[in-house]
Amino acid sequence: MNLSKRGEYAIRVLLDLAMAEKLGRTIVPVASLAQAQGIPVAFLEQILLSLRQGGFLASTRGKHGGYSLARSAARIRLGDVLCYLEGPLVNVGCVQPGSEKCRCPDPKYCGLKILMGEVEGALAGVLERHTLESLAALTLERFVRDDLVPAVARRAGEPGADRISGEKGTGQAEPEYLI
Repeated sequence: MNLSKRGEYAIRVLLDLAMAEKLGRTIVPVASLAQAQGIPVAFLEQILLSLRQGGFLASTRGKHGGYSLARSAARIRLGDVLCYLEGPLVNVGCVQPGSEKCRCPDPKYCGLKILMGEVEGALAGVLERHTLESLAALTLERFVRDDLVPAVARRAGEPGADRISGEKGTGQAEPEYLI
């Protein structure tokens, strides 16, 4: 599988939106998403449009507008997103059902076809097993372990905005730092 920059950014932005939603921020402006991932806004807008057209994102216009997940993160499988954006998981023509690209002398007994079919099955299994929700939970668990807040959920310029506990010494998360 070859993951393009477009596919990589798309997964990272979807992950940011899922984490922001878990932290109470349901709509995230494009500028916040671009800043959190270091993605040029113009390129990100193309990716977001594609994800919206694919039914993964919803957009809200206006002063408090931005993007949100179009459906529950538990219902967005990473394999679906990647197949939508990148095409087949294994780009070997003979593995694709009904493909006319097979150049095997005897496809029924081709070792490469057997191997690539197994690779595709393993990769598809991993990507189908993971939802955006499971990846967001795993990622947030690491942020919490290190007492950090994901960049997309921070308020720029606020002291302690990168820490869950803030700098006030309370040990408690300050709500304004999380949304």
